[in-house]
Amino acid sequence: MRYIEPTRVKVLMMMFFVTGILGIIIGLSPISPPSMTMMITFMGVINIGLGAFFTFLYLTQIKSDPDKRKKKRKTD
Repeated sequence: MRYIEPTRVKVLMMMFFVTGILGIIIGLSPISPPSMTMMITFMGVINIGLGAFFTFLYLTQIKSDPDKRKKKRKTD
């Protein structure tokens, strides 16, 4: 998989975790309509899973070295 900047991955992680937690809380509370509680909770669990996936990417990715073929040589 391609290298993704750590700040971008952190933002995605936080976004998915926060929306997942909010989805589970709203889905299990009496705020949501009775016909949608299971769907909202399920979507919250999916968001938690996506947050876990981006956490895995953040923790395991290795920074790629710049391509040496494209580097310009300095002329003295």
